[in-house]
Amino acid sequence: MGSAGAVVEIFAAIAGASLTVAATAASGMTRRANDGRDAVIRLTVAVDNVASRLEVLHSDIKTRDVEVFSRLRDLESAVARLEGSREHI
Repeated sequence: MGSAGAVVEIFAAIAGASLTVAATAASGMTRRANDGRDAVIRLTVAVDNVASRLEVLHSDIKTRDVEVFSRLRDLESAVARLEGSREHI
């Protein structure tokens, strides 16, 4: 029985070590999954931030373009008046 008890102890030690390795691996996978989830959340927030800044920039550009084209129309009208008055000279 002595050697049979030793064999049982060896199998018990192997089973315990296997469970420890499996638990450690599962813990590492969970940590990596959490890290991945956190990275996705950070990237999503960053993309949302960039999108909102682009919307503000687009709005600013549209406003500026309205002003620029308004001034350009005024200048074209002034040039047309000047060219018209030169033809009468």
